[in-house]
Amino acid sequence: MGTETELTDDIDQPLRDRLKAHPKPALLWGIGLCVLLLLEGPTYLDGLLGAIGYGLGVLPGAPGAEAFASASAFFGELPHLLSRELIPNRGYYDGSSWQGTFLGLEPKYAWLIRFLLVYVYVAVLLGWLWYGYVLFRRHYRAADWTPTDDVIDRLRSHYWGLFGLAVVVFFITMAVFAPVVGPTTAEENIQGPYSHEMQYFNEDTETVETITIGEANLGSASRGSGDSNVGIWSYDDFGRFHPVGTLVSGKDLFTFLAFGARVSLFIGLGSMAIAGFIATTLALVTAYYKGVTDLIVVLTSDSVQAMPALLLVILATVVFKNHWIAEIYNGAMLFILLFALIRWPGLWRAVRGPALQVGEQEWVDAAKSYGQRPTVIMRKHMAPYILGYLLVYASLTLGGVIISVSALSFLGLGITAPTPEWGRAINIGQQYIASQSWHISLIPGILITLVVTGFNALSDGIRDAIDPQSEGAEGGATGAAAGGGGG
Repeated sequence: MGTETELTDDIDQPLRDRLKAHPKPALLWGIGLCVLLLLEGPTYLDGLLGAIGYGLGVLPGAPGAEAFASASAFFGELPHLLSRELIPNRGYYDGSSWQGTFLGLEPKYAWLIRFLLVYVYVAVLLGWLWYGYVLFRRHYRAADWTPTDDVIDRLRSHYWGLFGLAVVVFFITMAVFAPVVGPTTAEENIQGPYSHEMQYFNEDTETVETITIGEANLGSASRGSGDSNVGIWSYDDFGRFHPVGTLVSGKDLFTFLAFGARVSLFIGLGSMAIAGFIATTLALVTAYYKGVTDLIVVLTSDSVQAMPALLLVILATVVFKNHWIAEIYNGAMLFILLFALIRWPGLWRAVRGPALQVGEQEWVDAAKSYGQRPTVIMRKHMAPYILGYLLVYASLTLGGVIISVSALSFLGLGITAPTPEWGRAINIGQQYIASQSWHISLIPGILITLVVTGFNALSDGIRDAIDPQSEGAEGGATGAAAGGGGG
């Protein structure tokens, strides 16, 4: 009896009291997390404040843009673990050794060290977050078991889903750490090459000379024949290393792809966040009120899905061409709103069924009988049970958004220059696909395919983990790997 009473008391004990009873594991884990975040703190703050300042700058009459931009510049100059200044790969060969690079290494090795350190850092950070969850289960969670444990265990043994998770992490890391993983910066490579200078060793005169990056790019262009190509894992005539070659303009392709990943991620996550919010809200409202409310949303969603999406995007691009919305991130915000409008009906239909099932449960009826407000019932008693389904279908849809943006950019309707976008790289290099400069189109195409497949695989893994009776889960992890790519 004494043991049962102690167990009941422990379950009823608030989390705050359990933390006070065993503070050491949580304290040590919190200190470790703070250290990991502080190592790259300036990067996070620079990106966040810069994005806010940029957004405020394009809004008519919005105050504070300059303050955020100044704060972003301040944090951008602070030293951090993976900074380009700490591990530089830009330098020149003076005839006997490399000058200006990390430890005097060749630029390719200096860049590779920084690139690998970024992914090691991300792996350690994710591993530490997982360790925090394990500590929570071991020391601070009241129940010994929850249904979430089974979901996580099934996902950990779902190899196709883990492959998708690895691809998605690789993609997100490339986007978040784009200023670090690229061999050069966006300011030098994309936005203002003629406003920056570099030094290189002239072998003819055996002297170190200075040249603008724009002029150096003209001499490093990849145009498919003879010496007019800087391919994969090679240097140009000015001692700059290019992991995946250069574009027809001579700009570094890897830097273009890294910052293009940011654009794709921004549009994908932004549109899915808005579409997911609309779909979840409407699913909860229709499941709670049913009847006429459900009929109105059904007719509205059918009307939206009946519209030709491509024509709608083309029309909106033309109509809003000179509008301030189209100026945000060179059209990215406009595409976020368009894809949110186009995609919410599909997400709503995906979660409508689970929402209707939850709405019929006894605990919802009990909450109604106790007089709880409809908004409270929907938020606390219904929403948690449909978010898993929303996550699955949003992951599938996000891959579709990324490939749609790339397709529009390929057609010349997407993100405008100079903002980098993968589809535009494919368009630029399509005439060189059968030449030495095949890398311009092929590598972005492979990345698009890989990322979309990764999101589909991750959504399959989450779906099979949440619902072990689903078609993909019946054959086990092996079966999912064989047939999970379709989404």
